[in-house]
Amino acid sequence: MSILGKLLRRQDLHSLAAPYALDALEPGERRRFEKHLAGCDRCAAEVRDLAEDAVRLAWSTAAPAPAALRDRVLAAVRSTPQEPAPDRRRTASRDRAAARGRTAARDQAPSRERAPQLPPHVWGTQPPPGRARTPRSRPLFAPLATATAATATAAAALVVASLFAVQAQRTEDRLTAEQARAREIAHVLAAPDARAASTEDARGRSIGVIASASGREAVVTLSGYGTPPGGRVHQLWLMRPRVQPRSLGLLTGDTPLVAKGLDPASSSLAVTVEPDGGSAQPTSQPIVQLTLKSVGFGE
Repeated sequence: MSILGKLLRRQDLHSLAAPYALDALEPGERRRFEKHLAGCDRCAAEVRDLAEDAVRLAWSTAAPAPAALRDRVLAAVRSTPQEPAPDRRRTASRDRAAARGRTAARDQAPSRERAPQLPPHVWGTQPPPGRARTPRSRPLFAPLATATAATATAAAALVVASLFAVQAQRTEDRLTAEQARAREIAHVLAAPDARAASTEDARGRSIGVIASASGREAVVTLSGYGTPPGGRVHQLWLMRPRVQPRSLGLLTGDTPLVAKGLDPASSSLAVTVEPDGGSAQPTSQPIVQLTLKSVGFGE
């Protein structure tokens, strides 16, 4: 069970709306909450609002959570005493004994002090003489229960806030990486000697390249090949005469790859299917290959 699941294990399904919106629940917790969500309009509205807030927060400037936040939260949870469950049988036995004692005391009192036994409606809202109501005593563990609940709620809030901060930081990191790649692509496209080439097979699959020989860079795009089965990947290689192929990186879907450090003597680009993470050298035949002569290399 996740940390949030342990904090919220009091079966309050409504409390799982925030971690569900942040995708912070484990599979079992998620299924349990989704079953509840199907019939709870309140939780559905809260999840929608939290998801929108998370998106807005992700695009804002995020302050990274302190490194020791998680340890402090877990330490607070471990050190918070839990309220012992009351023994209902002992409580009932004490109540019966106290009632018998009060009855015996009334029976032993002089008859002039006993109130007449009239029907309750005669007295209205006022207690009969000699039988003033005794205010109910507050449960012994009520302050402890309140403090424990407040501490657990505060800990859960800290965990949720930490998750928001982590998610926002990850989104900002991805955005920063995308912006850096966009600048690299723009740099190649703006080169004075930028030239383009592509090739397409009979099934409509293609590989395209825009290269700058002076900058020794190229933007490569693979289209129509999808994702290899079995967790394998597409890997791009630089082919040169009488030299071992050199890896230029992994291609992900239709996402452009900026290949750097191209040798002027490079003859072609090739794509192979490799194990997850790529290989030091090709382990299969190329599924597509594109000559670089038309874009200023190998001339």
